[in-house]
Amino acid sequence: MSSDLAAIVVVLAALIVVGLVVLIRTRRVVATPTERAVHTALHTASLAARSLRGGLGAESARDALPPLRSLTAAQGVALYDADAEALAHDDDPVWTTRVLTAADAAAASALAQQRRVLVNDPSGPDSPVRALVAEPLIAGDAGAGALVVATVSRPGPGMLGAIAEVARYVSDQVELAELDASRARLDRAEVLALRAQISPHFIYNALNTIASFVRTDPDRARELIIEFADFTRYSFRAAGEYTLLSDELRNIDRYLTLERARFGPALDVKLHVAPEVLGVVLPFLALQPLVENAVRHGLAAKGGGSITITARDEGTDCVITVEDDGVGMDPQLLRSGDIDALDPPADATPSRDESATSDPGARDGSAGARVGLTNVDHRLRAAFGNDYGLVVDTGIGAGTKVGMRVPKFRAGVRV
Repeated sequence: MSSDLAAIVVVLAALIVVGLVVLIRTRRVVATPTERAVHTALHTASLAARSLRGGLGAESARDALPPLRSLTAAQGVALYDADAEALAHDDDPVWTTRVLTAADAAAASALAQQRRVLVNDPSGPDSPVRALVAEPLIAGDAGAGALVVATVSRPGPGMLGAIAEVARYVSDQVELAELDASRARLDRAEVLALRAQISPHFIYNALNTIASFVRTDPDRARELIIEFADFTRYSFRAAGEYTLLSDELRNIDRYLTLERARFGPALDVKLHVAPEVLGVVLPFLALQPLVENAVRHGLAAKGGGSITITARDEGTDCVITVEDDGVGMDPQLLRSGDIDALDPPADATPSRDESATSDPGARDGSAGARVGLTNVDHRLRAAFGNDYGLVVDTGIGAGTKVGMRVPKFRAGVRV
């Protein structure tokens, strides 16, 4: 019993020592008044950034006012949009009707001139507000809004400099929000472009295949129509730039069901997917172009063949490959590392007189049969970084293998 008690005492003593060390180190981090002030300022700035990174609007402006007031050490703070329309001002009584009118004019003037505007005694010499300072918010080369602060004393150079820095910080956050919005719009545009590239070739052949079964095998035709409807519903969905690997594979299975109806037993598909990677998130329609290229470019030119789709777990990443034993292509076209060589010409649209088994763009072994790989490569790199682009391994008569590496988790990337 005494030995157990001694062990407990030793453990408690060790815990107390560790706690004291942690406490001393924590205090040492922000020990001086200057260090505490810097820590407080950075924390306050992060609160403002959290509100503004979604863009400058009425709600975000209202949420950003308290930290901005703290950063400027002003009695009142107001934010305006790019049209000099008031978004929000705090509840301080300094904002009388006359002061607000003067603030509106100051914000408009600061935006028009793209420089600071200082207004002394905005509501007369007896007003508690001695000055208004209006700073334009510049995102890129354009005015994005204005920051107006009210002070009860004449602002000196130090305060004016602080307000200018806060305005510059707000401008940076607004510009980052606009860049994020632009990237999202670009991603949506790229998905639309990818759909436009893929759909004419596949839809043409799928509808012709379904039509060929209508009289000979109506039940089979009905099944294929359902598969085609589900495929197009997923491919043309409006929501989200990302999807789950399981959903992407399910839609690829619909695509291959339709292609197998066209090729028959000449098209052999093998699927090797580790169950633990089915929940991995990847850009929407990232796999579909790879599989369609394998069918259209690799196999249609020789009348069939095999496709192997593999998704395996590699530590923090998921590695996905699509391999075909088709005609392949000249690796010289890829030596520069430019996937553009694999994209189709602008006129690779099917003609009316092609038969149901013809495949526009795949009439020869040229690079023109490739669809949308540049698009996929760009979206992978934009989402995960330059280490996550497409890797292509091919040779004339040796088939083609296209792979991608996707992180199993990436902050900000979700369905």
